[in-house]
Amino acid sequence: MDDKNTNWRHQVNLVDREELTVDGVVNLGSFDEKEIVMETEEGILIIRGTGLNIKQLNLDKGHISIEGVVQSLVYDEEVKQKKGLLGRLLR
Repeated sequence: MDDKNTNWRHQVNLVDREELTVDGVVNLGSFDEKEIVMETEEGILIIRGTGLNIKQLNLDKGHISIEGVVQSLVYDEEVKQKKGLLGRLLR
């Protein structure tokens, strides 16, 4: 599984604020039509909008496709730093 993680590249692609694809997804947290929270290779990503719907999810490949009106994309930097420190301690 560690081999897979090293091959993932975090990438976000948003088309017309209505079609969003994210690569490098590690885990999916909570989701509803207004907010989707996921863990990515670059930290926690929070997507907010209206009518959000997960079209495709493949955690083995680290890929998610979302449709709906995207109003914001926010990374939680504190979680990324904690994860990085924890990751170094657990190696």
